Amino acid sequence: MKQVQLGNQAFEGQNNCYVLGTEPDASLTLVDTGISDAATRDQLESELSAHGIAFEDVERILLTHWHPDHTGLAGEIQAASGCSVHAHAADAGLIEQRPEDLEAMNDRMQRRIAEWGMPTAKQEELLAIVLADEGEGEPSEVTPFEAGDRFDVGSVELEAVHLPGHTEGLSGFAFDGRRGEELFSGDALLPYYTPNVGGADTRVERALAKYLDTLEGIVDRGYERAWPGHRGAIVDPTGRAADIVDHHRERTERVVNVLADHGPADPWTVSAHLFGDLHSIHVLHGPGEAHAHLDHLLEAGVVARSGTEYELVDADADLDALFPDLSGRIRPSYYPVH
Repeated sequence: MKQVQLGNQAFEGQNNCYVLGTEPDASLTLVDTGISDAATRDQLESELSAHGIAFEDVERILLTHWHPDHTGLAGEIQAASGCSVHAHAADAGLIEQRPEDLEAMNDRMQRRIAEWGMPTAKQEELLAIVLADEGEGEPSEVTPFEAGDRFDVGSVELEAVHLPGHTEGLSGFAFDGRRGEELFSGDALLPYYTPNVGGADTRVERALAKYLDTLEGIVDRGYERAWPGHRGAIVDPTGRAADIVDHHRERTERVVNVLADHGPADPWTVSAHLFGDLHSIHVLHGPGEAHAHLDHLLEAGVVARSGTEYELVDADADLDALFPDLSGRIRPSYYPVH
């Protein structure tokens, strides 16, 4: 396996493209492709060329989710090579840029941001960004997969693992490594920051609950190493998953404190207390994250909703009960960072 780190000025940066199946008689496979811009394209071509690989040699692309910093060059590579492109069925339509899927996504997002209490000027700022990005990169013809589907890449076999939360169809690919099972984790598990939940894909219902289930599943499988969508490898995936659960437990407590201190509030107002003034795509991510936590509290009966506002109704709720108990399921050396 070869790891290619690609620059990215539009999103978090250091997108990973993993190159598999380079041995004889194996299917040359990429996991994610980076964003569709000239600099990234040139960088990927150069990095692959250093290993004697051209776009035309690629036989298969596996995509972790629909976000353009992971899928952007897939259509161009497919056009050059005729390779197959695979993604989870829930994200396939957005990667193919089907008009009905894009329209449904935009309609859902516009309804959501209005429900969150986002001011009109910020809605217009956000929509301009989203519409400018829409259709970037050549669309791919996608072969959808489901959890449990397998892909033979020569020396290893990859198993598709559904990891929803950040997007509806986000998936990883598990395989047997030298010391145990490993995982291409996409944006489900990142080494230095937490993936956005709630704003990154407004189609996801009960986004935080789904993501907590994803993190608990990662812990239960006990991966020895994870290869994320951004930056370097994660050497303790179970500990990192536990860190992120703890992070969301802490953030939920902050949301409760905002409501306790300031009274009923909509997600936009809660977001302002959590993150301050927001710009660019974070105009979507901030209130989306606030809404995901408020929705989690609403489901548990800790808050009540009236219109766009949420009110604290159980100030003494046991917030620990809203999160998976991972004690006894992580390595003895684990120490929480939050």
